[in-house]
Amino acid sequence: MTIKEIIKEKPDGLIARACKFSQKAHIGQKRKTGEPFFIHPLAVAETLASWNMDEETIAAGLLHDIIEDTPTSKEELTKQFGPEIVFLVDGVSKLGKIKYAGLSTKIAADAKVENLRKMILALSEDLRVVFVKLADRLHNMQTLSALPPAKQKRIALETEEIYATLAYRLGMQNLSGELNDLSFPFLYPKEYEWILKNVPGKYEERREYLEKLEPQVRQMLSKHNVPWFNIDFRAKRYSSLYHKLLRHEMNLDRIYDLVAMRIIVKTVSDCYGALGAIHELFPPLPGRIKDYIAMSKPNGYRSLHTTVIAEGNHFIEFQIRTEEMHRNNENGIAAHWLYEQKKKSGGAPKSKNLSKELSWVEQLRNWQEKYDSTDPEAFLHAMKVDFFRDRIFVITPKGEVLDLPVGSTPVDFAYHIHTAIGNTCVGAKVNGSFAPLDRPLRSGDIVEILTQKNKLPSEDWLKFVKTDGARDKIRVAIGQKKNALTGRRTPTGIEIKLTVQDRFGLLKEVTDTVTRSHINIRHLQTIHQAGSQFPIIKLQCQMIEKDKISKLTIKLKKIKGVREISHILI
Repeated sequence: MTIKEIIKEKPDGLIARACKFSQKAHIGQKRKTGEPFFIHPLAVAETLASWNMDEETIAAGLLHDIIEDTPTSKEELTKQFGPEIVFLVDGVSKLGKIKYAGLSTKIAADAKVENLRKMILALSEDLRVVFVKLADRLHNMQTLSALPPAKQKRIALETEEIYATLAYRLGMQNLSGELNDLSFPFLYPKEYEWILKNVPGKYEERREYLEKLEPQVRQMLSKHNVPWFNIDFRAKRYSSLYHKLLRHEMNLDRIYDLVAMRIIVKTVSDCYGALGAIHELFPPLPGRIKDYIAMSKPNGYRSLHTTVIAEGNHFIEFQIRTEEMHRNNENGIAAHWLYEQKKKSGGAPKSKNLSKELSWVEQLRNWQEKYDSTDPEAFLHAMKVDFFRDRIFVITPKGEVLDLPVGSTPVDFAYHIHTAIGNTCVGAKVNGSFAPLDRPLRSGDIVEILTQKNKLPSEDWLKFVKTDGARDKIRVAIGQKKNALTGRRTPTGIEIKLTVQDRFGLLKEVTDTVTRSHINIRHLQTIHQAGSQFPIIKLQCQMIEKDKISKLTIKLKKIKGVREISHILI
């Protein structure tokens, strides 16, 4: 149902009241496109309604910019719509403050982008906040051309790297593809022009061909007594098509799923019946049958895919799935759950903390195999794991997201950035206000460390720091401070010497054992002694505590080929 239809059905309902309130609050405001601002929250709400969201989520879509962009206070919004709506609106406002900064190296970028995606879920606490944010991003991308070029590229990159991937992880295939398509012309303008010039004709040609085949497919399904709901055609999206073309020397004739025929049937057994019928009609291409029903994709996508050789030696892909799989594949696992809940209860689903501990991959892969999707409690359990229980995600003033253990303080944060920043830390600002150094940080906090030259850490810090790394570095610095007063030199590291019987893979096993113990290797040297068949491996590492040295020694002794171990402080 559209928002207009919902309001007509319930003129005094929650959505009608939110719509009226939002329109009044945003009156006189304009978007960069020149349109009235209210067009944006209305478009967000329309998208949420099309995803079968509950009333509270749709109302939050209508109100999501109220706190940030109008004089309306949280107190007034709570009075008008209650704490649940304010919780959702406030969650979207928090996510709006997260900015994606360009990152240098590919490895660093992958790790930091992944942290950012995790933080979005951890901060949201409720998947409905993420849905509102995704709907918000979709409409912003649809009107991105109104912004300056530099901003267009930054937002498009953020959309591709963060939000399209997040939608895909949540099983929202259609949204993920649409966000990637909307980003594509801003990130790859020349490539987009090439696609526009070369592909539309091919699309039309392939679609016309499939329309001619459709009666034969219907007839064969009827012959095999396979009931079907619908047969339609799916054109491959420009963004995914281009990346696939890169792997096939830009040859469009090698893209078999340029336009695919999609068959929607009643049951899983009907899926396999339809597959047999198709293969009787057209011979399958060897190695091109993909069973994503028996083994779904990591994000929960389920379907049968087969590429066949049709009339005129054309390669055609068929996608076969049930109606439930199709709805799930298009709108996502969580959206499907909300839909089922609403359908069963006739009201809003009880999903307050649905995403707090969401697992990215394993739960989404196995949920449908292990749980009955019509059982809300079992499904909720399947969606919740301990993924975020022991982690927080905090932000540097430059927008970089750091992943720390729960209970971490500004001092842990400082040492995580750099030892020198930790050692010279004299104070901290959290979300723009001064905060004590022993204050536990929370996900979403923006932390700025204040430093003073030649300052050294206090021994009191050892009482409250959470991370081993910070504790070790504080002890080293305190030791240096004490020895400077007495004129003694302090050890800054440890050298571990191993006498070994050399074998293939030994060195890698030794270094892996050290790094898995969270000990940094500063220098490594292998010495082959004349007249001896036993080489020596020397590892210079950061300074570590005595109990850590003992534990590491035990682990290293267990490695096959290690004969003797000794260590000295350096």
